[in-house]
Amino acid sequence: MPKWPEIAARLKEAGGPQLDPQTAQPVGGGCIHSAWRVESPDGDCFIKVHDAGALRLFEAEACGLEMLAAAQAVRVPEVIAYAATASEAFLALEWIELGARSAGTDGQLGSELARQHRVTHAAFGLDRDNAIGSTLQLNGWHHDWVAFFRDRRLGFQLRLATENGFGSRLAQPGERLLDRLESFFAGAQPRPSLLHGDLWSGNAAADRYGRPVIFDPAVYFGDREADVAMTRLFGGFSSAFYSAYAEAWPLPEAHEARVDLYNLYHVLNHLNLFGAGYLGQARSLLERLL
Repeated sequence: MPKWPEIAARLKEAGGPQLDPQTAQPVGGGCIHSAWRVESPDGDCFIKVHDAGALRLFEAEACGLEMLAAAQAVRVPEVIAYAATASEAFLALEWIELGARSAGTDGQLGSELARQHRVTHAAFGLDRDNAIGSTLQLNGWHHDWVAFFRDRRLGFQLRLATENGFGSRLAQPGERLLDRLESFFAGAQPRPSLLHGDLWSGNAAADRYGRPVIFDPAVYFGDREADVAMTRLFGGFSSAFYSAYAEAWPLPEAHEARVDLYNLYHVLNHLNLFGAGYLGQARSLLERLL
């Protein structure tokens, strides 16, 4: 149980509202942090809590949410504050009352995501490292997308997999794939688009009016195909999403050849976070790509 009096005092010091610790109720949705709904006179707050070492993760998440909000495309929760007590770190966000997600929600999300992706940068990456789940996500700036994706996405996850004991099954095919990476981008000219970075169906919802909301980002500037590819993992989105995105900004004809490539990054991350249950899926993706 979080130490709510300490969190409430620290949140107030950080410029947030005065929480009522007696109203704290656990809510679902967090597999890394605990998640809570807590009342305040200024409205309810959604608060993530973890040990004090997670403060850098919450800082990175808050930065990502603020970047997405500035794009004025898809709605994200407003950041209230993040801070740490002696023993716990927390991130306080606007509480959004959720409703049922529909095909209409997904269609609006497709259009708005395309608008978000039109926010671009001169280079790929970000000015800080952040996290994908609780795994370090390397960023920095790079003008070569293929090199960035090879070294700071797939290569990094493959090295972690070796450290976690999966090298005998993944290292050799992984190195072969990295050596061939350029071939997947023949004729492609990715632009550095503002990405959510972790856009599976569990990180999207509808507010009580049916409008889309996205959260739990791993933001960076990258190939927009990477965001759209991930929407096809772990449950996926309705056809309305893909139709609306294509109407707003069609993907290149060759994008299907890169879907497995981009999703391998996330499957490897799940392997490194949650264990061997994802090994077969990672192997299958590597075999198809090779």
